[in-house]
Amino acid sequence: MPISKATVGELISECLAVFIIITLGCSVAGMYVLYDPSPYANAYWGVCIAWGMAVTIAIYVTGAVSGTHANPAVTLALAIYRGFPMRKVLPYSAAQILGGFLGAAVVYVLFSPVIDQYNVLHHLSRAADGGAAGVFFTHPGLAITPIHAFFDEIILTGLLVLGIFAVTEEFNTMAPTANSGALIIGLLVATIGASAGYLESWAINPARDFGPRLFAYFAGWGAAALPSPGNYWWVPIAGPLIGGIVGGGLYQCLIRPFLPAHIAHRSRDVAAVLEEPARK
Repeated sequence: MPISKATVGELISECLAVFIIITLGCSVAGMYVLYDPSPYANAYWGVCIAWGMAVTIAIYVTGAVSGTHANPAVTLALAIYRGFPMRKVLPYSAAQILGGFLGAAVVYVLFSPVIDQYNVLHHLSRAADGGAAGVFFTHPGLAITPIHAFFDEIILTGLLVLGIFAVTEEFNTMAPTANSGALIIGLLVATIGASAGYLESWAINPARDFGPRLFAYFAGWGAAALPSPGNYWWVPIAGPLIGGIVGGGLYQCLIRPFLPAHIAHRSRDVAAVLEEPARK
């Protein structure tokens, strides 16, 4: 079946959205990792804000075309709970991963001399030691095992999708208006990073991790990227996908049914159904 022009535009939009996020976000990761002293050494909130604002910019650029899922976990949750076509989940996810791959390539162009200098100064290699890998993909932090990180990612992505569902809920009278929703979602991403980013670099997005990780594999990091130490590569994929389902489900089951505007809307629908026979 041929792909419609509208669908092509949506896939380009999703690819571009993640490209923007990774180009800006992994660049700030480079500023954090590669420089000593880092401009963010005592200002970690700046790293979080940069990632969050990258998400906000991506939404403003692409939201009118595809809705800017920019995250396979969000796409899957929307398909399960919000009527997004299930047939588009895999194409959207592939476009998002491609955007992450291309964004990482641009970051590499920008920072490759600094990466090489960093590894020389610290006596590291890419493949054997994973030197400067933190510029591109996530890894467990102090005392965090892959299994612990897996559950962390479920919780953190659940919070992300719970917040996104609340911000974009048509019956939520407390949600921000459309023009400011992008800013709130960006701040949500930044807040998650500020709260728990040191655990495993707060991937909360399979495309954010796997796209750059795939690029790094081909750019010389090899086994340090895939499968990575401890076979970690699957954690930032599976954890967020499950977390998105959990977070979306929590909102749909525990909050949405009790929204006054939603209750009123359902009451009008029931009344219309009851009145229909009388009209006939």
